[in-house]
Amino acid sequence: MLTAKGGEFHLEEKPFQLLSGAIHYFRIVPEYWRDRLEKLKALGLNTVETYIPWNFHEPKKGEFNFSGMADVEKFIKLAHELGLYVILRPSPYICAEWEMGGLPAWLLKEEEMVLRSSHPAYLNHVEDYYDVLLPKFKQYLYQYGGPVIAMQIENEYGAYGNDKSYLEFLKHLYGKHDLDTFLFTSDGPEFIEQGSLQDVTTTLNFGSKVERAFEELEKLKPNSPKLVAEFWIGWFDYWTGEHHTRSAKNVAEVFRELIEKKGSVNFYMFQGGTNFGFMNGANHYDIYYPTITSYDYDSLLTERGETTKKYDAIKKVLRDYIEVPEDYKSTLTLAKEYGSIAVTESVSIFDTLSEISNKVKHVSPLSMEEIDQPYGYTLYRTNINRKGELKFNSDAIHDRAYLYINGSYVATTYKNDEKKELTLNFPEKNNLLEIFVENMGRANYGEHLTDKKGLVKNIWLGEQYFFNWEMYAIELERLPENYHHNNDETRFPKFYRGSFDVDQIGDTYVDTYGFTKGNVFINGFNLGRYWNSAGPQQRLYLPGPLLKQKGNQIVVLELEYTNTDNVQLLSEPKLN
Repeated sequence: MLTAKGGEFHLEEKPFQLLSGAIHYFRIVPEYWRDRLEKLKALGLNTVETYIPWNFHEPKKGEFNFSGMADVEKFIKLAHELGLYVILRPSPYICAEWEMGGLPAWLLKEEEMVLRSSHPAYLNHVEDYYDVLLPKFKQYLYQYGGPVIAMQIENEYGAYGNDKSYLEFLKHLYGKHDLDTFLFTSDGPEFIEQGSLQDVTTTLNFGSKVERAFEELEKLKPNSPKLVAEFWIGWFDYWTGEHHTRSAKNVAEVFRELIEKKGSVNFYMFQGGTNFGFMNGANHYDIYYPTITSYDYDSLLTERGETTKKYDAIKKVLRDYIEVPEDYKSTLTLAKEYGSIAVTESVSIFDTLSEISNKVKHVSPLSMEEIDQPYGYTLYRTNINRKGELKFNSDAIHDRAYLYINGSYVATTYKNDEKKELTLNFPEKNNLLEIFVENMGRANYGEHLTDKKGLVKNIWLGEQYFFNWEMYAIELERLPENYHHNNDETRFPKFYRGSFDVDQIGDTYVDTYGFTKGNVFINGFNLGRYWNSAGPQQRLYLPGPLLKQKGNQIVVLELEYTNTDNVQLLSEPKLN
């Protein structure tokens, strides 16, 4: 087993330096897991680390998914087959710029819920989940011949709360399921006191200022082994921001300092991957910052798994301290350019509601969570039996919404709008008000973790409430089947559909230039969001395994406007 004594790690009673890289199986199609793990081993690393997102495995209460991209056991077995050790981080909360930090949205349906605390309602759900999840891992522990040498109790808890009883409860669940392995917590240096347990190893998360970080750890726990559980070598991007980069030279210099100080390291990220579907998170500080679809992270591998200058620089440092393998001969083919794809069939989402949504009626509008709608879009409808200009404050709308009166678009409102007061003109004595709301990703970190979506309360319109609402939950797990050719209907949002064949299957990038904002689906798989007017991401990564040679179907859900009915499949990404 992995142990900590004398200020260093030991494995089988021998000093052990943990050299690890983070790969999130849930951000990479399974067909590419082996390639990424082989590149990690070829760098000279001995361990792979991964989070385990609760919402990915229990999307609805009591309904579990451990197949396809969610087959974490397959990922562990592949790592073991390649001779790598494994660190698992199944803490209920993972952050990771992932939707709600990995917590399932259905937790927010319970009004009394207190997340990441020892509140009984929350603990009951955690225990139910762990009763299914944790028993899967016992057979993979190192002492039973498996690769798992360590597991995390909670993630960066000191940056959220101080409920040590909660941490003790999570530790108890590991014991309940006989997971006798090396346990740890991880926090930024300034938060380790609140997020640590006395008898559990404390690890650090940071990207620089090595000496100061290790001094904080030494003050809290003298003679503790030094593991940087997250050595941040890049950063994530958010819509309307710029693509973050960090030089290979700087990362290599800090890494060398860590090695010189006998530190163990987990590169965050070795490969970032992709926030497919609606699984991007958001940060909420002064304003709301939703994360883009790409989780490239300026990592050691690109979003599609190519090695980088940063990868080469780290390998050069490692050569000075350990024997590293020969360079890996990647089987990854060059990205393909398939050219222009016509998407000439279209249909307004308003004409597909009976096909793709679930309808709920209530006297007042309900949040998405209250109607069991975790992600995506929700349409709200009510009758306004007044004529004239009525004012309201848009703070009830989370996150972005398109407003329609009697079927005509009148306004867009967004969580980040400085001006929250809107004036709507109702031309008739009786009017249909429709509010089409997009959940752009729940906060994954900090004080806004409890981040309900949709209409989170009734709107105060013209100095009164209006009652009796219809709500249409549009999850887009199913797409419309009936389209019109060259449809002139201009009522957005609209689906656009096309088909194409390919001679050779490979990775490519979907360029939606001419479209504005929405999602792209390939053969029913949601590649994620685009927002061309915001950037920095201009193209969506399309992994080759999602394609077939004949009869590929592409669907674009455009929310706002387009001046084209073509998309491009190109060979290069575009992050500005």
